[in-house]
Amino acid sequence: MASLRATFRLSGLAKVATRHNTLAFTAVRAYSTKHQGLKDRLKELIPEKREEVKKVKAEFGDKVLGETTVDMAYGGMRGIKGLIWEGSVLDAEEGIRFRGLTIPECQKVLPAAEGGSEPLPESLFWLLVTGEVPTKEQVRGLSAEWAARAKLPKFVEELIDQCPKTLHPMSQFSLAVTALQHDSKFAKAYQTGTVKKNDYWDTTYEDSMDLIAKLPNIAGRIYQNVFKHGKHTTAIDPKLDYGANLANLLGFGDKKEFVELMRLYLTIHSDHEGGNVSAHTTHLVGSALSDPYLSFAAGLNGLAGPLHGLANQEVLRWITKMREELGGKDVSDDTIKDYVWKTLNSGQVVPGYGHAVLRKTDPRYSCQREFALKHIPNDPLFKLVSQIYTVAPDILLEHGKTKNPWPNVDAHSGVLLSAYGLVEQDFYTVLFGVSRGLGVLSQLIWDRALGMPLERPKSYSTAAIKAMYAKK
Repeated sequence: MASLRATFRLSGLAKVATRHNTLAFTAVRAYSTKHQGLKDRLKELIPEKREEVKKVKAEFGDKVLGETTVDMAYGGMRGIKGLIWEGSVLDAEEGIRFRGLTIPECQKVLPAAEGGSEPLPESLFWLLVTGEVPTKEQVRGLSAEWAARAKLPKFVEELIDQCPKTLHPMSQFSLAVTALQHDSKFAKAYQTGTVKKNDYWDTTYEDSMDLIAKLPNIAGRIYQNVFKHGKHTTAIDPKLDYGANLANLLGFGDKKEFVELMRLYLTIHSDHEGGNVSAHTTHLVGSALSDPYLSFAAGLNGLAGPLHGLANQEVLRWITKMREELGGKDVSDDTIKDYVWKTLNSGQVVPGYGHAVLRKTDPRYSCQREFALKHIPNDPLFKLVSQIYTVAPDILLEHGKTKNPWPNVDAHSGVLLSAYGLVEQDFYTVLFGVSRGLGVLSQLIWDRALGMPLERPKSYSTAAIKAMYAKK
Protein backbone atom coordinates (compact mmCIF):
# COMPACT_ATOMS: atom_id res chain seq x y z
CA MET A 1 0.00 0.00 0.00
CA ALA A 2 1.37 3.40 -0.99
CA SER A 3 2.45 5.61 1.86
CA LEU A 4 0.72 8.94 2.50
CA ARG A 5 3.83 10.83 1.44
CA ALA A 6 4.21 8.88 -1.82
CA THR A 7 0.55 9.37 -2.68
CA PHE A 8 0.89 13.11 -2.11
CA ARG A 9 3.90 13.27 -4.43
CA LEU A 10 1.79 11.75 -7.18
CA SER A 11 -0.94 14.36 -6.97
CA GLY A 12 -1.25 17.38 -9.20
CA LEU A 13 -0.21 19.54 -6.22
CA ALA A 14 3.32 18.19 -6.68
CA LYS A 15 3.47 19.36 -10.31
CA VAL A 16 6.53 21.56 -9.86
CA ALA A 17 8.59 18.85 -8.17
CA THR A 18 7.54 16.30 -10.78
CA ARG A 19 8.47 18.60 -13.65
CA HIS A 20 12.10 18.66 -12.58
CA ASN A 21 12.27 14.93 -12.04
CA THR A 22 13.85 13.40 -15.13
CA LEU A 23 12.25 10.10 -14.22
CA ALA A 24 8.82 11.63 -13.66
CA PHE A 25 6.88 8.68 -14.98
CA THR A 26 8.53 6.31 -12.49
CA ALA A 27 7.16 8.43 -9.62
CA VAL A 28 3.73 6.93 -10.29
CA ARG A 29 4.14 3.43 -8.88
CA ALA A 30 2.76 0.54 -10.90
CA TYR A 31 0.67 -1.52 -8.54
CA SER A 32 1.98 -5.01 -9.01
CA THR A 33 -0.86 -7.20 -7.77
CA LYS A 34 -2.06 -8.73 -11.03
CA HIS A 35 -5.58 -9.69 -10.05
CA GLN A 36 -6.67 -6.83 -7.82
CA GLY A 37 -9.62 -4.97 -9.30
CA LEU A 38 -9.98 -1.21 -9.51
CA LYS A 39 -12.66 -0.97 -6.82
CA ASP A 40 -10.62 -3.07 -4.39
CA ARG A 41 -7.62 -0.82 -4.91
CA LEU A 42 -9.76 2.31 -4.58
CA LYS A 43 -11.18 1.02 -1.30
CA GLU A 44 -7.63 0.76 0.03
CA LEU A 45 -6.68 4.25 -1.15
CA ILE A 46 -9.67 6.18 0.19
CA PRO A 47 -8.69 6.09 3.90
CA GLU A 48 -5.18 7.26 3.00
CA LYS A 49 -6.49 10.08 0.86
CA ARG A 50 -8.99 11.19 3.49
CA GLU A 51 -6.17 11.39 6.02
CA GLU A 52 -4.00 13.29 3.53
CA VAL A 53 -6.73 15.87 2.89
CA LYS A 54 -7.33 16.23 6.60
CA LYS A 55 -3.64 16.99 7.17
CA VAL A 56 -3.44 19.39 4.21
CA LYS A 57 -6.44 21.33 5.53
CA ALA A 58 -4.96 21.41 9.03
CA GLU A 59 -1.56 22.60 7.83
CA PHE A 60 -2.49 24.85 4.91
CA GLY A 61 -6.16 25.66 5.50
CA ASP A 62 -5.54 29.35 6.21
CA LYS A 63 -3.10 29.84 3.32
CA VAL A 64 -4.08 32.10 0.42
CA LEU A 65 -4.34 30.43 -3.00
CA GLY A 66 -4.80 33.64 -4.96
CA GLU A 67 -6.50 37.01 -5.13
CA THR A 68 -9.81 37.71 -6.81
CA THR A 69 -10.33 40.93 -8.74
CA VAL A 70 -13.41 42.66 -10.07
CA ASP A 71 -12.21 41.86 -13.59
CA MET A 72 -12.19 38.15 -12.69
CA ALA A 73 -15.76 38.36 -11.43
CA TYR A 74 -16.92 40.01 -14.65
CA GLY A 75 -14.65 37.79 -16.75
CA GLY A 76 -16.27 34.46 -15.99
CA MET A 77 -14.18 33.77 -12.87
CA ARG A 78 -11.19 33.41 -15.21
CA GLY A 79 -8.13 32.32 -13.29
CA ILE A 80 -9.77 32.25 -9.86
CA LYS A 81 -8.17 29.53 -7.74
CA GLY A 82 -11.03 27.82 -5.96
CA LEU A 83 -11.39 24.14 -6.92
CA ILE A 84 -9.82 20.83 -5.93
CA TRP A 85 -9.31 18.47 -8.86
CA GLU A 86 -7.25 15.36 -8.24
CA GLY A 87 -6.92 13.83 -11.71
CA SER A 88 -5.02 16.48 -13.60
CA VAL A 89 -3.38 19.87 -13.36
CA LEU A 90 -2.94 22.27 -16.28
CA ASP A 91 0.17 24.44 -16.37
CA ALA A 92 0.23 27.48 -18.66
CA GLU A 93 3.70 26.68 -20.00
CA GLU A 94 3.94 22.92 -19.60
CA GLY A 95 0.45 21.76 -20.48
CA ILE A 96 -1.59 18.98 -18.91
CA ARG A 97 -0.37 16.35 -16.48
CA PHE A 98 -2.52 13.37 -15.58
CA ARG A 99 -1.67 12.48 -11.97
CA GLY A 100 1.77 13.99 -12.53
CA LEU A 101 2.39 12.44 -15.97
CA THR A 102 2.66 14.39 -19.22
CA ILE A 103 0.98 13.05 -22.34
CA PRO A 104 4.27 11.69 -23.78
CA GLU A 105 4.94 9.98 -20.45
CA CYS A 106 1.44 8.47 -20.49
CA GLN A 107 2.08 7.22 -24.01
CA LYS A 108 5.26 5.58 -22.75
CA VAL A 109 4.11 3.88 -19.54
CA LEU A 110 0.36 3.23 -19.83
CA PRO A 111 -0.52 -0.22 -21.22
CA ALA A 112 -1.51 -0.34 -24.88
CA ALA A 113 -3.49 -2.95 -26.77
CA GLU A 114 -1.74 -6.03 -28.12
CA GLY A 115 -0.09 -4.85 -31.34
CA GLY A 116 -1.00 -1.22 -30.65
CA SER A 117 1.10 1.74 -29.56
CA GLU A 118 -1.37 4.23 -28.09
CA PRO A 119 -2.41 4.08 -24.41
CA LEU A 120 -5.73 2.44 -23.69
CA PRO A 121 -8.48 4.64 -22.18
CA GLU A 122 -8.93 1.99 -19.50
CA SER A 123 -5.34 2.49 -18.36
CA LEU A 124 -5.83 6.26 -18.20
CA PHE A 125 -9.01 5.84 -16.13
CA TRP A 126 -7.17 3.58 -13.69
CA LEU A 127 -4.45 6.23 -13.41
CA LEU A 128 -7.00 9.00 -12.83
CA VAL A 129 -8.78 7.03 -10.12
CA THR A 130 -5.79 5.63 -8.24
CA GLY A 131 -2.76 7.72 -9.20
CA GLU A 132 -1.06 4.47 -10.22
CA VAL A 133 -0.05 2.95 -13.54
CA PRO A 134 -2.03 -0.29 -13.94
CA THR A 135 -0.66 -3.62 -15.07
CA LYS A 136 -1.73 -5.12 -18.39
CA GLU A 137 -3.79 -7.68 -16.45
CA GLN A 138 -5.62 -4.95 -14.55
CA VAL A 139 -6.39 -3.12 -17.79
CA ARG A 140 -7.71 -6.28 -19.41
CA GLY A 141 -9.89 -6.85 -16.37
CA LEU A 142 -11.28 -3.31 -16.62
CA SER A 143 -11.98 -3.76 -20.35
CA ALA A 144 -13.92 -6.93 -19.58
CA GLU A 145 -15.83 -5.30 -16.74
CA TRP A 146 -16.91 -2.36 -18.90
CA ALA A 147 -17.99 -4.74 -21.65
CA ALA A 148 -20.08 -6.68 -19.12
CA ARG A 149 -21.78 -3.48 -17.94
CA ALA A 150 -22.33 -2.00 -21.42
CA LYS A 151 -25.84 -3.15 -22.35
CA LEU A 152 -28.45 -0.40 -22.55
CA PRO A 153 -31.91 -0.82 -21.05
CA LYS A 154 -34.52 -1.42 -23.73
CA PHE A 155 -36.39 1.79 -22.91
CA VAL A 156 -33.20 3.85 -23.44
CA GLU A 157 -32.62 2.23 -26.82
CA GLU A 158 -36.20 3.04 -27.77
CA LEU A 159 -35.84 6.59 -26.49
CA ILE A 160 -32.81 7.17 -28.71
CA ASP A 161 -34.52 5.51 -31.67
CA GLN A 162 -37.55 7.79 -31.31
CA CYS A 163 -35.46 10.96 -31.53
CA PRO A 164 -35.81 12.79 -34.85
CA LYS A 165 -32.64 12.86 -36.94
CA THR A 166 -32.83 16.64 -36.80
CA LEU A 167 -32.27 16.63 -33.02
CA HIS A 168 -28.59 17.42 -32.46
CA PRO A 169 -26.53 14.34 -31.48
CA MET A 170 -25.41 16.08 -28.29
CA SER A 171 -29.03 16.63 -27.25
CA GLN A 172 -29.71 12.95 -27.84
CA PHE A 173 -26.58 12.03 -25.89
CA SER A 174 -27.60 14.13 -22.89
CA LEU A 175 -31.16 12.78 -23.07
CA ALA A 176 -29.98 9.16 -23.01
CA VAL A 177 -27.61 9.74 -20.09
CA THR A 178 -30.36 11.43 -18.12
CA ALA A 179 -32.73 8.53 -18.83
CA LEU A 180 -30.17 6.05 -17.47
CA GLN A 181 -30.66 7.74 -14.09
CA HIS A 182 -33.66 5.41 -13.75
CA ASP A 183 -31.22 2.73 -12.57
CA SER A 184 -28.96 4.89 -10.40
CA LYS A 185 -27.66 2.90 -7.44
CA PHE A 186 -26.63 6.08 -5.61
CA ALA A 187 -30.08 7.66 -5.99
CA LYS A 188 -31.83 4.52 -4.75
CA ALA A 189 -29.49 4.09 -1.77
CA TYR A 190 -29.82 7.75 -0.78
CA GLN A 191 -33.59 7.75 -1.13
CA THR A 192 -34.00 4.67 1.05
CA GLY A 193 -31.53 5.95 3.63
CA THR A 194 -29.48 2.76 3.47
CA VAL A 195 -26.10 4.39 2.94
CA LYS A 196 -23.84 6.41 5.24
CA LYS A 197 -22.02 9.54 4.04
CA ASN A 198 -18.63 7.83 4.27
CA ASP A 199 -19.92 5.20 1.83
CA TYR A 200 -21.41 7.55 -0.78
CA TRP A 201 -18.39 6.81 -2.95
CA ASP A 202 -19.37 3.14 -3.31
CA THR A 203 -22.63 3.60 -5.21
CA THR A 204 -21.15 6.64 -6.99
CA TYR A 205 -18.39 4.33 -8.21
CA GLU A 206 -20.93 1.72 -9.35
CA ASP A 207 -23.01 4.32 -11.21
CA SER A 208 -19.89 5.80 -12.81
CA MET A 209 -18.64 2.42 -13.98
CA ASP A 210 -22.07 1.55 -15.40
CA LEU A 211 -22.32 4.91 -17.15
CA ILE A 212 -18.83 4.88 -18.66
CA ALA A 213 -19.42 1.33 -19.89
CA LYS A 214 -22.62 2.35 -21.68
CA LEU A 215 -21.32 5.51 -23.39
CA PRO A 216 -19.99 3.74 -26.52
CA ASN A 217 -23.35 2.01 -27.02
CA ILE A 218 -25.15 5.36 -26.70
CA ALA A 219 -22.76 7.10 -29.06
CA GLY A 220 -22.84 4.26 -31.60
CA ARG A 221 -26.62 4.12 -31.62
CA ILE A 222 -26.94 7.87 -32.13
CA TYR A 223 -24.39 7.79 -34.96
CA GLN A 224 -26.10 4.91 -36.73
CA ASN A 225 -29.57 6.46 -36.36
CA VAL A 226 -28.67 9.95 -37.52
CA PHE A 227 -26.09 9.22 -40.21
CA LYS A 228 -26.31 5.54 -41.21
CA HIS A 229 -30.00 4.66 -41.58
CA GLY A 230 -30.38 3.07 -38.12
CA LYS A 231 -28.62 -0.20 -38.80
CA HIS A 232 -27.54 -1.68 -35.46
CA THR A 233 -25.64 -4.80 -36.49
CA THR A 234 -22.70 -4.58 -34.06
CA ALA A 235 -22.63 -5.29 -30.35
CA ILE A 236 -20.00 -4.86 -27.66
CA ASP A 237 -17.33 -7.55 -27.98
CA PRO A 238 -16.17 -8.69 -24.52
CA LYS A 239 -12.76 -9.57 -25.97
CA LEU A 240 -12.07 -6.04 -27.20
CA ASP A 241 -10.94 -2.89 -25.42
CA TYR A 242 -13.04 0.25 -24.96
CA GLY A 243 -11.65 2.17 -27.95
CA ALA A 244 -11.90 -0.81 -30.29
CA ASN A 245 -15.51 -1.42 -29.29
CA LEU A 246 -16.37 2.23 -29.90
CA ALA A 247 -14.75 2.08 -33.34
CA ASN A 248 -16.78 -1.07 -34.11
CA LEU A 249 -20.06 0.52 -33.03
CA LEU A 250 -19.36 3.48 -35.29
CA GLY A 251 -18.63 1.16 -38.20
CA PHE A 252 -14.88 1.78 -38.43
CA GLY A 253 -13.58 -1.24 -36.55
CA ASP A 254 -11.94 -2.68 -39.67
CA LYS A 255 -9.59 0.30 -39.87
CA LYS A 256 -6.70 -0.45 -37.52
CA GLU A 257 -5.41 3.12 -37.62
CA PHE A 258 -8.84 4.50 -36.72
CA VAL A 259 -9.03 2.10 -33.77
CA GLU A 260 -5.67 3.44 -32.59
CA LEU A 261 -6.93 6.99 -33.12
CA MET A 262 -9.94 6.26 -30.91
CA ARG A 263 -7.65 5.01 -28.14
CA LEU A 264 -5.51 8.14 -28.36
CA TYR A 265 -8.50 10.47 -28.75
CA LEU A 266 -10.36 9.07 -25.74
CA THR A 267 -7.22 9.29 -23.62
CA ILE A 268 -6.14 12.87 -24.36
CA HIS A 269 -9.65 14.39 -24.27
CA SER A 270 -10.57 12.77 -20.96
CA ASP A 271 -9.48 15.38 -18.43
CA HIS A 272 -8.23 18.98 -18.44
CA GLU A 273 -8.37 19.92 -14.77
CA GLY A 274 -11.54 21.16 -13.08
CA GLY A 275 -12.18 24.67 -14.34
CA ASN A 276 -13.42 23.96 -17.87
CA VAL A 277 -17.18 24.09 -18.38
CA SER A 278 -17.93 20.36 -18.66
CA ALA A 279 -15.72 19.42 -15.71
CA HIS A 280 -16.85 22.25 -13.46
CA THR A 281 -20.51 21.68 -14.31
CA THR A 282 -20.33 17.97 -13.51
CA HIS A 283 -18.58 18.79 -10.22
CA LEU A 284 -21.02 21.59 -9.37
CA VAL A 285 -24.16 19.53 -9.99
CA GLY A 286 -22.58 16.58 -8.22
CA SER A 287 -21.92 18.77 -5.17
CA ALA A 288 -25.70 18.87 -4.66
CA LEU A 289 -25.51 15.06 -4.32
CA SER A 290 -27.07 14.63 -7.73
CA ASP A 291 -26.13 11.17 -8.95
CA PRO A 292 -23.50 10.60 -11.67
CA TYR A 293 -26.09 10.41 -14.45
CA LEU A 294 -27.66 13.79 -13.71
CA SER A 295 -24.26 15.34 -13.02
CA PHE A 296 -22.67 14.11 -16.23
CA ALA A 297 -25.72 15.01 -18.33
CA ALA A 298 -25.34 18.58 -17.06
CA GLY A 299 -21.66 18.49 -18.01
CA LEU A 300 -22.56 17.28 -21.50
CA ASN A 301 -24.93 20.21 -21.94
CA GLY A 302 -22.03 22.51 -21.14
CA LEU A 303 -19.72 20.62 -23.48
CA ALA A 304 -22.22 21.19 -26.31
CA GLY A 305 -21.55 24.94 -26.29
CA PRO A 306 -19.69 26.60 -29.20
CA LEU A 307 -17.05 27.95 -26.81
CA HIS A 308 -16.25 24.48 -25.46
CA GLY A 309 -16.81 21.14 -27.16
CA LEU A 310 -18.22 22.43 -30.45
CA ALA A 311 -14.95 24.22 -31.23
CA ASN A 312 -13.52 21.26 -33.16
CA GLN A 313 -16.41 21.48 -35.61
CA GLU A 314 -15.79 25.18 -36.17
CA VAL A 315 -12.11 24.48 -36.88
CA LEU A 316 -12.84 21.85 -39.52
CA ARG A 317 -15.49 24.02 -41.17
CA TRP A 318 -13.08 26.95 -41.34
CA ILE A 319 -10.29 24.81 -42.79
CA THR A 320 -12.62 23.15 -45.30
CA LYS A 321 -13.98 26.52 -46.38
CA MET A 322 -10.42 27.85 -46.76
CA ARG A 323 -9.44 24.94 -48.97
CA GLU A 324 -12.54 25.40 -51.15
CA GLU A 325 -12.00 29.14 -51.52
CA LEU A 326 -8.34 28.58 -52.41
CA GLY A 327 -9.25 26.19 -55.21
CA GLY A 328 -8.88 22.85 -53.45
CA LYS A 329 -5.17 22.54 -54.07
CA ASP A 330 -1.85 23.16 -52.34
CA VAL A 331 -1.03 26.84 -51.97
CA SER A 332 1.88 28.91 -50.69
CA ASP A 333 2.40 30.07 -47.11
CA ASP A 334 1.82 33.64 -48.29
CA THR A 335 -1.63 32.68 -49.55
CA ILE A 336 -2.42 31.11 -46.17
CA LYS A 337 -1.23 34.29 -44.44
CA ASP A 338 -3.56 36.39 -46.58
CA TYR A 339 -6.49 34.13 -45.70
CA VAL A 340 -5.75 34.25 -41.97
CA TRP A 341 -5.56 38.05 -42.10
CA LYS A 342 -8.82 38.10 -44.06
CA THR A 343 -10.46 36.08 -41.26
CA LEU A 344 -9.14 38.39 -38.55
CA ASN A 345 -9.96 41.61 -40.42
CA SER A 346 -13.55 40.45 -40.87
CA GLY A 347 -13.93 40.43 -37.08
CA GLN A 348 -13.74 36.64 -36.72
CA VAL A 349 -11.29 34.60 -34.69
CA VAL A 350 -9.01 31.92 -36.05
CA PRO A 351 -10.69 28.79 -34.65
CA GLY A 352 -8.49 26.32 -32.84
CA TYR A 353 -5.97 28.91 -31.70
CA GLY A 354 -5.70 30.32 -28.20
CA HIS A 355 -6.58 28.85 -24.81
CA ALA A 356 -7.87 30.20 -21.51
CA VAL A 357 -4.86 28.82 -19.62
CA LEU A 358 -2.17 27.55 -21.98
CA ARG A 359 0.58 29.84 -23.24
CA LYS A 360 2.21 27.31 -25.56
CA THR A 361 1.18 24.74 -28.15
CA ASP A 362 -1.31 22.36 -26.56
CA PRO A 363 0.41 18.99 -25.95
CA ARG A 364 -2.84 17.37 -27.06
CA TYR A 365 -2.39 19.11 -30.43
CA SER A 366 1.22 17.94 -30.60
CA CYS A 367 0.46 14.25 -30.03
CA GLN A 368 -2.29 14.35 -32.66
CA ARG A 369 0.15 16.00 -35.07
CA GLU A 370 2.63 13.19 -34.40
CA PHE A 371 -0.11 10.64 -35.08
CA ALA A 372 -0.90 12.36 -38.39
CA LEU A 373 2.76 12.58 -39.41
CA LYS A 374 3.04 8.85 -38.76
CA HIS A 375 -0.16 7.70 -40.46
CA ILE A 376 -1.53 10.35 -42.87
CA PRO A 377 1.35 12.72 -43.78
CA ASN A 378 -0.04 13.38 -47.27
CA ASP A 379 -3.67 14.03 -46.32
CA PRO A 380 -4.62 17.39 -47.93
CA LEU A 381 -6.35 18.81 -44.86
CA PHE A 382 -3.51 17.74 -42.57
CA LYS A 383 -1.00 19.45 -44.86
CA LEU A 384 -3.14 22.59 -44.66
CA VAL A 385 -3.29 22.35 -40.86
CA SER A 386 0.51 22.08 -40.82
CA GLN A 387 0.85 25.21 -42.96
CA ILE A 388 -1.50 27.14 -40.70
CA TYR A 389 0.58 26.01 -37.71
CA THR A 390 3.63 27.49 -39.44
CA VAL A 391 2.17 30.92 -40.20
CA ALA A 392 -0.74 31.63 -37.82
CA PRO A 393 1.13 32.23 -34.52
CA ASP A 394 3.20 35.12 -35.90
CA ILE A 395 0.10 36.70 -37.44
CA LEU A 396 -1.84 36.40 -34.18
CA LEU A 397 1.06 37.97 -32.28
CA GLU A 398 1.15 40.85 -34.74
CA HIS A 399 -2.61 41.19 -34.53
CA GLY A 400 -2.17 41.60 -30.79
CA LYS A 401 -5.56 40.47 -29.53
CA THR A 402 -4.69 37.02 -28.24
CA LYS A 403 -2.51 36.10 -25.27
CA ASN A 404 -1.80 32.65 -26.68
CA PRO A 405 -1.17 32.45 -30.44
CA TRP A 406 -0.65 28.68 -30.38
CA PRO A 407 -3.03 25.89 -31.43
CA ASN A 408 -5.19 23.98 -28.96
CA VAL A 409 -6.54 20.44 -29.16
CA ASP A 410 -9.47 21.46 -31.38
CA ALA A 411 -7.15 22.66 -34.14
CA HIS A 412 -6.35 19.07 -35.05
CA SER A 413 -8.94 16.51 -33.89
CA GLY A 414 -11.56 17.11 -36.59
CA VAL A 415 -9.02 16.76 -39.40
CA LEU A 416 -7.93 13.36 -38.09
CA LEU A 417 -11.48 12.08 -37.79
CA SER A 418 -12.41 13.25 -41.30
CA ALA A 419 -9.28 11.67 -42.77
CA TYR A 420 -10.59 8.24 -41.81
CA GLY A 421 -14.10 8.86 -43.11
CA LEU A 422 -15.88 10.11 -40.00
CA VAL A 423 -16.95 13.33 -41.68
CA GLU A 424 -20.17 14.06 -39.78
CA GLN A 425 -19.06 17.13 -37.86
CA ASP A 426 -22.16 17.36 -35.66
CA PHE A 427 -21.09 14.07 -34.10
CA TYR A 428 -17.59 15.13 -33.07
CA THR A 429 -18.63 16.55 -29.72
CA VAL A 430 -20.32 13.25 -28.82
CA LEU A 431 -16.90 11.59 -29.09
CA PHE A 432 -15.50 14.36 -26.92
CA GLY A 433 -18.26 13.62 -24.42
CA VAL A 434 -17.49 9.89 -24.30
CA SER A 435 -13.89 10.75 -23.47
CA ARG A 436 -14.70 13.49 -20.97
CA GLY A 437 -16.76 11.00 -18.96
CA LEU A 438 -13.52 9.29 -17.90
CA GLY A 439 -12.16 12.44 -16.30
CA VAL A 440 -15.20 13.98 -14.67
CA LEU A 441 -16.59 10.73 -13.29
CA SER A 442 -13.26 9.68 -11.80
CA GLN A 443 -13.24 13.02 -9.97
CA LEU A 444 -16.88 12.65 -8.89
CA ILE A 445 -15.97 9.36 -7.20
CA TRP A 446 -13.30 11.21 -5.22
CA ASP A 447 -15.67 14.10 -4.46
CA ARG A 448 -17.93 11.63 -2.67
CA ALA A 449 -15.05 9.72 -1.08
CA LEU A 450 -13.64 12.94 0.39
CA GLY A 451 -17.02 14.33 1.40
CA MET A 452 -16.69 17.46 -0.73
CA PRO A 453 -19.45 19.92 0.22
CA LEU A 454 -22.14 21.74 -1.71
CA GLU A 455 -20.45 24.34 -3.90
CA ARG A 456 -21.73 27.85 -3.13
CA PRO A 457 -19.49 30.79 -4.10
CA LYS A 458 -20.38 34.34 -3.10
CA SER A 459 -21.69 36.75 -5.74
CA TYR A 460 -22.11 40.54 -5.89
CA SER A 461 -24.25 42.87 -7.94
CA THR A 462 -22.73 45.72 -9.96
CA ALA A 463 -24.34 48.19 -7.55
CA ALA A 464 -22.79 46.39 -4.58
CA ILE A 465 -19.33 46.54 -6.14
CA LYS A 466 -19.70 50.26 -6.86
CA ALA A 467 -20.82 50.89 -3.30
CA MET A 468 -18.00 48.75 -1.88
CA TYR A 469 -15.24 50.73 -3.55
CA ALA A 470 -16.96 54.10 -3.28
CA LYS A 471 -16.48 53.83 0.50
CA LYS A 472 -12.76 53.35 0.00
